[in-house]
Amino acid sequence: MTTQAQQDMLAKVKNDVGFIAALDQSGGSTPKALKLYGVDESAYTNDEEMFTCVHQMRTRIMTSPAFNGERVLGAILFENTLDRDVNGLSSAAYLWQEKNVVPFLKVDKGLADEVNGAQLMKPMPGLDELLAKANAQNVFGTKMRSVVKLANKEGIDAVVAQQFEVGKQIIAAGLVPIIEPEVDIHSPEKAEAEALLRAAMMAELNALSADQFVMLKLTLPEEANFYLDCINHPQVLKVVALSGGYNRDTANQRLSENNGMIASFSRALTEGVSAQQSDDEFNATLDSAIEGIYQASAS
Repeated sequence: MTTQAQQDMLAKVKNDVGFIAALDQSGGSTPKALKLYGVDESAYTNDEEMFTCVHQMRTRIMTSPAFNGERVLGAILFENTLDRDVNGLSSAAYLWQEKNVVPFLKVDKGLADEVNGAQLMKPMPGLDELLAKANAQNVFGTKMRSVVKLANKEGIDAVVAQQFEVGKQIIAAGLVPIIEPEVDIHSPEKAEAEALLRAAMMAELNALSADQFVMLKLTLPEEANFYLDCINHPQVLKVVALSGGYNRDTANQRLSENNGMIASFSRALTEGVSAQQSDDEFNATLDSAIEGIYQASAS
């Protein structure tokens, strides 16, 4: 950690109760996110207009009175959002200075094709430059996602090895990586895959030095409290859960059964909000969503 802001962010992430908002839909997932928000593809004609539309949606969320550091620990941003302003401040500065919400940056470039029942991350040739940009904006951490489809040890070991290898590069740049090896909720071998994943992650966590800290973002497990060893590991700041396609009620229920695990929901957070709502309706809907996720995270 280099700056006072990052020290304060570290203390908040370690000690406060709350959850992380995932506002990081990128090129591939943005049209779907906008459609759920009530903005059809006819509303934009190219990527730039699409990203402007999604930035308007994210700005509405971030500037809502319901969205602040009392219940929201952090927010994960897409690089395009990092490059834009909210109410006259850079997005990351707005989150921290105005809302007391810790900014994270999604750094992966998407998924490679499936091999051995898993999808590694595509290469990230410009990662060092991206991390320098994040540091310049007082971003606290990063997030990167891989996907596990089957209980294939070779595939899972490759995912975890890649995640931790890149994670160490991120740590060396002074940031905290959120390592996300998502297990597909529709996997026919979900519980078996989770057992292999936990073993591989614990081996990597045990190999970290005392000054190397990570966060983990994991699919809500089949067995409650399955990841307690990860949650209690001295090199893990927080274990956060992705909603992974579960609706909010199901995700909250599963989360509440996992002690010490907090939410990092995307679709489940924005479920029910729409561009057509008045500000009062929008804020009330968002407030209800945030409260439910906060309570499930506080278990």
